[in-house]
Parts: sequence; structure tokens; C-alpha cells
Amino acid sequence: MAFQLSPGVEIREFDLTSVIPAIATTPAGYVGLFQWGPADTRVLIETEKQLTDVFGKPDTGIDLATDWYVASNFLSYGGALQVVRSVGSGDDNATDASDTDGILIKSREDFEVQFQGAYTGYPFKWAAKYPGTLGNSLKVVVIDSKDPSPNTNTGISWETYTNTYGIPGTSDYASTINASANDEITILVIDEDGAWTGTKGTVLEQFVKVSKATDARSGDGSSNYWRTVVNGQSKYVWAGVVEPNTGSTYTAGGTVDWNSAVHPSNTFRVLSDVKEYSLAGGSLNTTKGVSAEADVVATFQAQFSNAEDVDVSLLIAGNLAAANAKEVVTLAANRQDCIAFVSPRAVTDVLTPVRTSDDAVYTAINNYRTTVGSSSYGVMDGNAKYQYDRYNDRFLYIPLCGDTAGCCVRTDNTREPWFSPAGYDRGRINNIVKLVWNPSKTYRDKLYKNNINPIVSFQGSGAILFGDKTLQSKPSAFDRINVRRLFNVLEKTIATAAKFQLFEFNDAFTRAQFRQLVEPFLREVQGKRGVSSYAVICDESNNTSSVIDQNQFVADIFVAPARSINFIRLNFVATPTGVTFAEFGG
Repeated sequence: MAFQLSPGVEIREFDLTSVIPAIATTPAGYVGLFQWGPADTRVLIETEKQLTDVFGKPDTGIDLATDWYVASNFLSYGGALQVVRSVGSGDDNATDASDTDGILIKSREDFEVQFQGAYTGYPFKWAAKYPGTLGNSLKVVVIDSKDPSPNTNTGISWETYTNTYGIPGTSDYASTINASANDEITILVIDEDGAWTGTKGTVLEQFVKVSKATDARSGDGSSNYWRTVVNGQSKYVWAGVVEPNTGSTYTAGGTVDWNSAVHPSNTFRVLSDVKEYSLAGGSLNTTKGVSAEADVVATFQAQFSNAEDVDVSLLIAGNLAAANAKEVVTLAANRQDCIAFVSPRAVTDVLTPVRTSDDAVYTAINNYRTTVGSSSYGVMDGNAKYQYDRYNDRFLYIPLCGDTAGCCVRTDNTREPWFSPAGYDRGRINNIVKLVWNPSKTYRDKLYKNNINPIVSFQGSGAILFGDKTLQSKPSAFDRINVRRLFNVLEKTIATAAKFQLFEFNDAFTRAQFRQLVEPFLREVQGKRGVSSYAVICDESNNTSSVIDQNQFVADIFVAPARSINFIRLNFVATPTGVTFAEFGG
């Protein structure tokens, strides 16, 4: 502060009302293969409808549909999911057939990096918004001010259409400034093959009377330039270059290029007829082979490894080989603020529909678990479910990692993160026809001994998550899901509050302020049955002169976590008539 040089009153305000901030406990992260949608970018999804709108319906390919249903199943428990679509070699966007195929545009950010502002540098006139074969069903139609003739190729009459919306001409903006004529065009995006809607020729989008002028404005002041409008609003296509300015593409008399601003006394070039662009060349890798799984793991690492960049409490591995599932668990362990949920593969090499014996299934599951390794930041179940795919009218085998993570969401919504997600109350599995196998008590014992959580179908109760162990092999409090999640919540929450102590003085005042911040929070957790006891030590005993001289601040927080009941013993004793139960303590 500056010293006052003359008498006066100085007012200063200090905020000593710091509190422990609330943190979200159930956002999850997931990477999978999908048939549509942005790639290599996180999208927050909260409902199955939103999942369908952004990433399309389940593909007919088994691997893509499996990935879709893992995400959908998690959402059925009420959680939010940061979904990332993974793409790799062989995944391309569809473009107009006259141009070179093989274009890969992953997302809006990718498009802007590659093409934004390069009006003449696009390698396509029109491209599907995202990679995949769905783009091959798209057709783009451009209607100019030349009166179009009826067209029946896609079941649409341009004459009927323009009778409804009017023939493009000169925009109000151009007329108001006495500028170029014939600047308007209308653009339609059509489901040519019916892959999107089931009906060929359905108009998916329409951009009516947008302008060829780069500086054109709508009535609300926003840009009405055709490329800006389409690239900013379309859910299906990117707009690229225009038709070349030569040959018979345009009618006679036009002089102004489509990429120009409006000019007085000039006329924009007008297309000689309706232009139709059927997109083709879109491709999609529908098999989750070795390279595709490597892409998924790389995407997990790129999108979720930085805890400062993205906040998640749960990671869902999906249908991965054991070595790749291990990488997801390692990612969670490196972050130290979330748990990875893995499942044995529901298809191919682990839980195949045709089983030789229960022992063979157990052996395959246990081999998977051995490869995944030991970590308190990982959770593994030992089953898969048979589920109806209503989009493709078939049944699929789906890994249960999305469901076990979903049980944690249910637990957060009905109790607290430090409650066990297992059991008849909170461990019920949604959307299931049957389990791949229903392990007996003998096999449940074997699974649980190896830190694999059984999922069992009990008569009258449905399928139940019947274990709450983490993948940590060493016996300790952290071999339980509820304890691992308790410490994740405590560590993340208190660390978030502690960062506000940075650059303060390490003195008795700061240490007392920190204790007064943390202790009420731990007392609240204790009141909600998360811990049985706790202690916070932050004083001269652990903040010695040496610690202070190294510009450090130390707080030791001791917590006795609450333990879930895994075993119940009920003793029933038959007694002779006339016994007084007071003798037995009754």
C-alpha cells in the first residue's frame, strides 16, 4: 500500500470468507468409434437423444454399435459424458464426386485450421461435415436467379420449391446501397439416398436467398454471405470453392465474382441452371482392429491426460483389448483424480457368445485382468450383457464398464460418492436382456479374490453389480471403490481450495485460516458418513523454519474412511422352551 502523506481515511476490504468449493463428481470421459460427428474434440453429452443428434445412430458394424451402446448405457444412469470420437486411417469426408476424394475434416477447429478464409484454396466445392459413409447420402443443390425447370432426379421440383420460397434475385441489402444485382442464391442439403431419414430426397437443410457478396448483411446485422452462413450453420456440409468463372457455367452478362463485395453498377454472375452436387468418397473404418484401438488409446491420452485441461471423475474404457484397457487405467493413475472402468471384451477374444465352459470363461476373464494390472485407480467387472439394438433390430453383446460407471452416478445422485455403488439398491444394471454368463458362488469367489467385480443375475432382482473392489492387488483401504472415490473427492476439493494459499505468507495466520477452511468441510463429510474420524495438522510442527525457508506450506490431513459391508454373518440359535432371553443379552 502507498503511505498517506496527509490526514485522511483509507478504506480497505479483506475477504476472509473463503470456503471449500463444490466439485462435480460424476462427469465421465469416453473415447469411441462412431459413424458421424466431430472427431478428436470433446463434446459434452447428457442424453441418448443428444448422443444420436451429434454422433449418429448405432452403426450396423458391430464394433461401432458396441462403442455407441457403452456411451448410451452410461447416460441411462443420469450422468454427463465427455465424448470423443476417434478417427484414423481410412476415415474420410465425402465430397462432390467431380473433385478429389480422401479429404479428412475432423471438426470445426480442424476445418478452420485447414481452410478458413482460403476462398479459392479448397480442394472441394462441397464436403460432408464429418468423415464417414453417411456423407455419401448427401446432395447439395444450388438455385440461382435463373428460373429453374422441374427436376425429378431426387423427387423434388425446383419449380415447386421456388414457388414457395421465391426465386433468388437481388437482396434487400444490395438494393438498399444501390449495389450489384442478382446476388442471391438458395442452397438445399438433401438426403439423396435416404440414409438419414429413410426417405430419399428429403430436404435436410435450406439456406434461402443467401448472398454471393462477402459483405452482405441480413436484417439483424449478421453476415448473409453464402459460405459464411453454410459453414456457420449447417449440420451436414462444408462449403468450398465456387464454380469456375469460365465456360457455360454462367449466363452472359455477369461480371462480379461470387467472392466479391457488392459493387454499384455491376451484376453478379448467374448460374445457367440448377447445380446439383452428389457427395461421394466418404469412408469409415467399422472394425476395431489393432490400428483402430491404438487410435482410441492415443485419443484418450490426447484428450484426457491433462487434469488441468479437463475435469472428469470417471473414465470409461469401452470394448478394448486388455493391453489397451491398461493404458486407460494408467492414464487415470497418472491424473490421480479419477477412476477408469474396464470390462473384458464383449466380443472376439474374451466373452464370446458361444462358451465351452464356465471355467473357460473365468480363465479368459482372469487373463484379461492379469494384463490390465494392479491399480486403485482402476475398476473391472467380470461380465457382459445381451442387449437389444432397437435401431438395427438385433441383439448385441455389450461390455458393462459403462454400466458400472453408471452405478457410481446413481450412487452420487441418491447418496454420496463415498458410498459403495454395488448391491441390490445402487448396483442394478439397466437395459439388459441377460448376462453372458451368470457366475455361481464358486466363480464369484474366484473373481472377487482377483479384484474382479462379479455382475450376477438373481431371481426377482435382475442383474446386480455384486462387488466394489478396485484393481489394487495389495490389501488396503484403497482396494475398495468407495474409499478410492472418497479420497479423490477430498483431494480434489481441498487442493482446489488450497491453491488460494499460494503466494501468501507461511505464518500462524495463514495456517489457522487453512485449518478453518478444511475442518468444517471434513466435519460435513463425517456427518454424511464418509469418514469416521479425521485430523488436520498445519502448524509449526510440520511448517518448520526449514520448510518456510524453502517457500513451502505443509498440511497433514488424516482420514479414517468409512468401510462398506461386504460380508454379513447372521447367527440363528435354537433354544429350548422356557429359556429367558435376558440370559443371552436379549
